[in-house]
Amino acid sequence: VSESNCHFCLQSLRGRKYALRGENAYCVPCYDSLYANPCEECKQPIECSSKDLAYKGRHWHEGCFRCAKCSRSLVEKPFAAKDEVLLCTECYSDEYSSKCFHCQKTIMPGSRKMEFKGSSWHESCFVCQYCRQPLGTKPLITKDNENYCVPCFEKQFAHHCYACKKVITSGGVTYHDQPWHKQCFVCAGCKTQLSGQRFLSQDEYPYCVDCFSKFCAKKCAACMKPITALGGAKYISFEERQWHGECFNCAKCSVSLVGQEFLTRQDDILCHKCGSAS
Repeated sequence: VSESNCHFCLQSLRGRKYALRGENAYCVPCYDSLYANPCEECKQPIECSSKDLAYKGRHWHEGCFRCAKCSRSLVEKPFAAKDEVLLCTECYSDEYSSKCFHCQKTIMPGSRKMEFKGSSWHESCFVCQYCRQPLGTKPLITKDNENYCVPCFEKQFAHHCYACKKVITSGGVTYHDQPWHKQCFVCAGCKTQLSGQRFLSQDEYPYCVDCFSKFCAKKCAACMKPITALGGAKYISFEERQWHGECFNCAKCSVSLVGQEFLTRQDDILCHKCGSAS
């Protein structure tokens, strides 16, 4: 076969338009019937004399490459695909794009989108409410639907420990209307942690039961043991002396004097009968 003939129909190509495929030449009709791609839109072959626009294995005539909604040409313009349908960016945004939680404007295809707690944000809108710096992927804290970087949140809202003055980021203990870290809320005497434990206070300082008894509790004038308020225990106070309720007894007959009239003789307390008989 002569090089001047169509590789398929063998007719002469002299003075005729032809197309090459590999090393072989074809007349236009043969080339189109053998190799032309069908247009995705009009289903007609895209002849070799026409521009073939391809996207993900599909082909269009240049005039058929249009937005499926507004019919504007997509040639050399940005576009998006949804369920194999081509749309210009404006139509795609109207139909499918997320709205920014902050500004309520469309987040255009191709722009960076931040996702947080089920909402979408423009990257430029996803900023700390206080310092206005972008949050990106930094740790953040939300308060009243506003987002804050950690330093700004701590500066504006976080409680500071009464003992160490540092920020309390989670948990904590409230004592005398003051916040404490759990690890800082310790006995003023032995420094044992008191969170979740029984404790007593003296001059606004917390003490474990043992230290309170040792350092702070008043001593019973009868048994000389500490008087604590644990369990709501009652005690009797008279002339700067204190007694356990069960120790406030007549020094002679040992009858309980709680709620009764009594007499004193030197350091002793006596029931009315024993005091009158002496």
